[in-house]
Formats: sequence, C-alpha cells, structure tokens
Amino acid sequence: MSTTPFPGDLTVAFRPASRVAGQKQDIWSIINEAATNSPTQPIINMGQGFFGYNPPKFITDAAKEALDKVDCNQYSPTKGRPRLKKAIAKSYSPLFGRDINPETEVTITTGANEGMLSAFMGFIEPGDEVVIFEPFFDQYISNIEMAGGVIRYVPLQPPKNGGTEVSSAADWTVDMVAVEKAFSSKTKMIVLNTPHNPVGKIFSKSELQAIGDLCVKRNVIILSDEVYDRLPFIPFTRIATLSPAIAARTLTVGSAGKNFYCTGWRVGYLIGPANLIHYVAAAHTRICFSSVSPLQEAAAVGFEKAEEMGFWEQSRMEMIGKVERFCAVFDELGLPYSKPEGGYFVLANFARVNLPEDYKFPPQVADRPRDYKLAWFLIMELGLAAIPPTEFYTKENMWMAEDWLRFAVCKEDDVLEGAKERLRGLRKYMS
Repeated sequence: MSTTPFPGDLTVAFRPASRVAGQKQDIWSIINEAATNSPTQPIINMGQGFFGYNPPKFITDAAKEALDKVDCNQYSPTKGRPRLKKAIAKSYSPLFGRDINPETEVTITTGANEGMLSAFMGFIEPGDEVVIFEPFFDQYISNIEMAGGVIRYVPLQPPKNGGTEVSSAADWTVDMVAVEKAFSSKTKMIVLNTPHNPVGKIFSKSELQAIGDLCVKRNVIILSDEVYDRLPFIPFTRIATLSPAIAARTLTVGSAGKNFYCTGWRVGYLIGPANLIHYVAAAHTRICFSSVSPLQEAAAVGFEKAEEMGFWEQSRMEMIGKVERFCAVFDELGLPYSKPEGGYFVLANFARVNLPEDYKFPPQVADRPRDYKLAWFLIMELGLAAIPPTEFYTKENMWMAEDWLRFAVCKEDDVLEGAKERLRGLRKYMS
C-alpha cells in the first residue's frame, strides 16, 4: 500500500516543551534499530522485560469472559473496580500483617508506571526533592521531572570483586551515610525498588529499617516499587510492615502485569494509608480517569485464585529455574555475574570480552559507555539483545556499570537455550 505525502507545511517550527525536548536517543530505540539491521536473524531478545509466554489459562479465560459482560466494557470507577480492589486487599492483608481497607487503602492505575506518575503528581511540587537509588528504572526520572521535582541520586555500591568472580545481588549495598547526605529540608519523597531492577537485589530488613527510620525522622514519603514482589528467591521484607510510623508514610506499588505474565494489560495498583491513597487517586483521575475494565476484572480473578491454585509458588520456582538455566552459560564461559535475589533480570560482567579495536560503531553508540558498545556488538555479531545498564545511571556514576549487561530471563526455556548457544560465540573474543 502506497502512502501520500502529508499535505501541510512540515517546515513550520513549533517549540516543544522542555520536558521532552533535547533528549538523547533512548536505549530502547537504539536496541530496536540494531535488532532490525543485524545480519543475524531472528534476534533473540533478552533485553526488554516482557514475558515470552502467556498468562495462566485461568487468567486469560477470565479476560475473555469479561468481554461478554456489559459493565466490563464501560468505564470503571476511577479508583478501580471494586472486585479487583477487594481481591488485592484480601491477597495482601496477610502479607502486610493487617486488614487492608479496599475502599480507602487501594487504588488501581493504568500500569505501575502510571501509578508512580500519579504518586509524584499527587505530592511533588516544583522544587521538591526526591531521592532515588542508582541504578534506577529510567521512567522514574521523567515522571519526577514532569511533576517539577528535583532528583537526588544515591548509587548502590557495586560488588568489589564483581568483575572477577560471581557475586550476589546482596553485594550491591546501601551507603546510609550517602543516603543521609542526599536528604535536605526540601526532600519530599524517596523511591525504593525491591526486588530491584536491574540488580535483582532484595533490600535487607536492616537496610529498610535504616531508610524507614530516616524518613520518619525527616517526615519523608516512601514510594516502594515492589512490582516483582511475587518473585522473591530469598525472604522478602516489605518496608510498610516494619513499624506503624513507617507504614503511615509508605505507598507500595504493585503490578498485575508482572504478577500474571501480562505486561501489556497495564493494570497496576498502589496500597497505602487512606490519606496518601486519596491524592494518588486524585492525580490518576486527571491523568487517565480510569483503567481498562475487562482486564481489571481478569486480574481480580487472578488474585482470587492464585493462592488456591499454587500459582505464586509455581511462578517463583519456575523463575528460579530460569535464572539457574541461563546463568549456567556464564559459569561455562567464566564470565562473572550477579546472582539475583528476586525478579527476572540477571546482570553479567563482560570485562573479559575484548571488542575489536577497529570495530565500527554508529555515532549514537560510539559516544556512549562501553556497555552500549557491548550491547550493539552482541546484537550485530551474535543476534542477541541485552540492555546496557549505564542507561540507569547518571553520567557521574556510569563507570560503575560499563562492563555489565542486563538480561531478562522471563522467556521460554528453548529461547534461553538459544541465547546460551549464541553467547558461546564470545569465546573467540575473550581473554
């Protein structure tokens, strides 16, 4: 099918808003460009964190059934469908050690990302400061800045021997002195991510206690991004459970998409005290009013049935198996990696991989850190996509991650085996 040129004058200049102008090409478009142009096809995509398999049948059946219900094809209440809020409250009450009120302490959002944007919009005024840890989920930055917030960064300290030996995600540690220095009279909120993307770290109880106590002392809101909460490989502490004072300032973010293998459904939720949830819901109302009705209904069925069907434990054990299956190739090649404590990402260290000195990288990659070059090289030469984690750092701290790459293991086992076979092609480039 041919296309006709746009009839208007495209030379007329319109100045975009500063919040979207002047941004460098993002990692996702760079990776997609490389994947399209790679001579090795088809590409095995271990980069983006979408699942390579469908949700369980009891979830997809519920979605199909919801489409036949009149009310499920119309607007849902702005705070979410009552059935879903009740299901979430019932599922999480035992985990929080208290009865969660579904009407006032739960709100549904269009994905966890929009939920976090709503939290920032609900509480951050221009000039307010938000503390986040590096590496960070890249959407945090634009969401905070759109609300007018100023970001203060605290890097997790990487494993001292991460470039030479296998380490644990627990070895990425919190420097509480640096956290305290990042706080000021303007600090309004801190963002946690546990289990962490991309590190796979589960913040320890002592780390969370220290952060929570500081937030109580300084009267700071805690936004705890726990979207991988159903995939812990070790005991998992929720910061909202540590004390009433900490709970009173904590908003916990969750994701039905991550829980049930359906990231495209965009069903997120926040749990917290009523006086905080109220303003998150108010912002959500102004951003998108309500979220997709039939998929909320299906997610409700998911939460209602997951425990009795053994889904949570099955999901957790399957992901542990995928991590172990995939990381076997790094053991085989002698490449160090960081063993995740939860989630579905693995960081591997490629310091031993020697990129050819005369290799031609495109301009959008040539001026970036080494991990970008590694990622481009893997796609073009091996047909394997991974994500360079310096994308999740400020320029000052990119050196901490320039030898690492992030791999998403939430794929079918045959895909993992194919990725392993392609990684074996690195042997001729290793010292």
